[in-house]
Amino acid sequence: MLHVTREQFEKEAKLALLLKLYELKRISSGIAAKILEIPRVEFLFLLKQYKIPVIDLEDGELQQDILNA
Repeated sequence: MLHVTREQFEKEAKLALLLKLYELKRISSGIAAKILEIPRVEFLFLLKQYKIPVIDLEDGELQQDILNA
C-alpha cells in the first residue's frame, strides 16, 4: 500500500475529481473552490500546476471575442 493516510488519499481523490470536472466544463472554478474550501484563486493556481487551461476557447471563439471587444 502507498504511504498515505486515508485522509490524504481522500483529499487527493477529491481534488482529482474536481479538476477533471472543471476540465470537462461540468463545474466552475468557483464551485470547485467552494467544495475544496479554498479561495478561488488558489484553485486557479492548482489548475496551472496540473496543466489544465483556465480559459479553453476554440480559435473561432477567441477571434469572435476579440471582434466583440
